[in-house]
Amino acid sequence: MTAETYDLLEEGPTGMSDAVLLSTAKSGDADAFVELSRRHYRKVFHETYRITRNQQDAEDALQDALLKAFAHLKGFEERSSFSTWLTRIAINSALMILRKKRGCFEISMDGSDDPSGKCERWETESPCEDPESSYVRREREALLRDAIVRLPPLCREVVELWQAREYSIREIAQALRISVPAVKSRLSRAKLTLRAQLLPTSSQSEFFEKSA
Repeated sequence: MTAETYDLLEEGPTGMSDAVLLSTAKSGDADAFVELSRRHYRKVFHETYRITRNQQDAEDALQDALLKAFAHLKGFEERSSFSTWLTRIAINSALMILRKKRGCFEISMDGSDDPSGKCERWETESPCEDPESSYVRREREALLRDAIVRLPPLCREVVELWQAREYSIREIAQALRISVPAVKSRLSRAKLTLRAQLLPTSSQSEFFEKSA
């Protein structure tokens, strides 16, 4: 179901609160779930588009998230709002699309925060690389991508949001509904884990030294 499709949906039980709609949807009322989705799809679509920067991919991520949310609705424990829960599912769906479609991020290991919560991007690409340097860079990136995939999910999603579409630390915190210190902590843990996995080779030691 694409974003355009929602514009064609009938209004449905719009007078109900989200809490009532959620309870009704959990009881098996598909119309209640459609109304819940209609209320929040624009916000969720905005997040998937920010990650994919492609309308079709963003719609695919949204559709996948809605299908997963509907399939697992009865297991939703309501520790957060429906909107937050759906957004988290959609973010993971969007990141999965990027992993499958692109297979890489332009990454190095270190960045620094400024007071606004922005940080330097982890980039390794040089505009004037010779073939040997280009090969070495691609090898390093491949190793780093594989290591990122093996990170614990909570750390991996923070790293991927930072790298995939240049979210600031504050924006990551808002998207995942966690605190700024929590984002920084997860990034720090991820960096330590990646270093531990990659430092054993001499080429990776040089890589970290250059990006420090």
